[in-house]
Amino acid sequence: MKKRLHVLSAILAAGLLSAAASTVMAQDKIKIGYAISKTGPNAGGASITQIPNYQLWVKEVNDKGGLKLGSKRVPIEVVEYDDRSNSEEAVRAVERLVTQDKVDLLFPPWGTGLNLAVGPVFNKYGYPQLAFSAVTDQAPALAKRWPNSFWFLGTSEMYVNALADLLAKQKKAGKISGDVAMISIADGFGIDLSKAARAGFAKAGLKLVYDKSYPIGTQDMSPLISEAQRSGADTFVAFSYPPDTLAITDQAKIANFSPKVMFLGVGVAFPLYPQKFGANTEGIMTLGGWSPDNKGTLEYRKKHNDMHKRDPDYWGSQVGYASLQMLEQAIERVGKIDRPAIIKELQTGTFDTVLGKIKLENNMPKDAFWHIGQWQNGFFTGVAPEKAGVSQMVVPKPAWKQ
Repeated sequence: MKKRLHVLSAILAAGLLSAAASTVMAQDKIKIGYAISKTGPNAGGASITQIPNYQLWVKEVNDKGGLKLGSKRVPIEVVEYDDRSNSEEAVRAVERLVTQDKVDLLFPPWGTGLNLAVGPVFNKYGYPQLAFSAVTDQAPALAKRWPNSFWFLGTSEMYVNALADLLAKQKKAGKISGDVAMISIADGFGIDLSKAARAGFAKAGLKLVYDKSYPIGTQDMSPLISEAQRSGADTFVAFSYPPDTLAITDQAKIANFSPKVMFLGVGVAFPLYPQKFGANTEGIMTLGGWSPDNKGTLEYRKKHNDMHKRDPDYWGSQVGYASLQMLEQAIERVGKIDRPAIIKELQTGTFDTVLGKIKLENNMPKDAFWHIGQWQNGFFTGVAPEKAGVSQMVVPKPAWKQ
């Protein structure tokens, strides 16, 4: 009887191993899907920060023969939809990718608002959500509610505290008055950051003398700029999206509004910004920053340039590419498309990336990149937080060149 049981156990074990092996061998492609803003107000950000990274990473992986599942490499097939910069369309598209297209993995959309909108769908179906164009103070709570979600750009408070600390030091040095004029887009990004800024600026001894939000799609920023100018503040902060950032810069230059500190939102770190504004980018600040001596990011920049004939975004792009490197390593360590196991590996593993080694804490990277950067001598350099390699903030911003 014992001998018979041993034989049966051996047969069963062999059968299970054979089934597992045949499952891996049977998979001849890995389907990765994403809904992304190809049209609408988010299209500019998506086409700079996310789509090029997706294309670059997929090409690199497929050039190697695909993702390594066990002893076999399996190529990637991409399924994509236009979410039209609309949260309802993004949710429908992600549902369709899962239920109809049966994708193995999902990539996230662009922007804080859309990542928050599709988060429940990613969580419902158990797909890892590598959000690298979203900033929200909800990130720690969301990582607990949706343990499959990873918030690579961190929290609003993280950026605001870094900015407030910089401004407080400049005030103490007598270089600025400490009066701040702030505008913000009425979307998840602007709402979160402006809320954090009200508390962070007050705590740092800065005075918010003008505070106004504006709706998505606003094209004429001149009334807001005029009001900020009349406030007398010598620090101007705008938590803006790319179209607004370009309009603010254009219209501030026309109005000759040149505060000592000018901190704008998404778009300042885009390659098109210095192309459009040339020497007038000097001294302008935003979120993110690069290290001029980081070999990994400089090599990434060259690869991006070789493929897309333009530089990456100097904030989210390097973080996004690092997140895809982490996903690749997690999948290959697991050896199969086992989403719960991949999520667990992302939560607990240590990964080699263009930013260096990254280990997530509460589904977020810690001290992996600069929080605040400034254009200095044609390079978008990190000026906060205070750590090795930091550049000193330049105050005042140079006057506009006409």
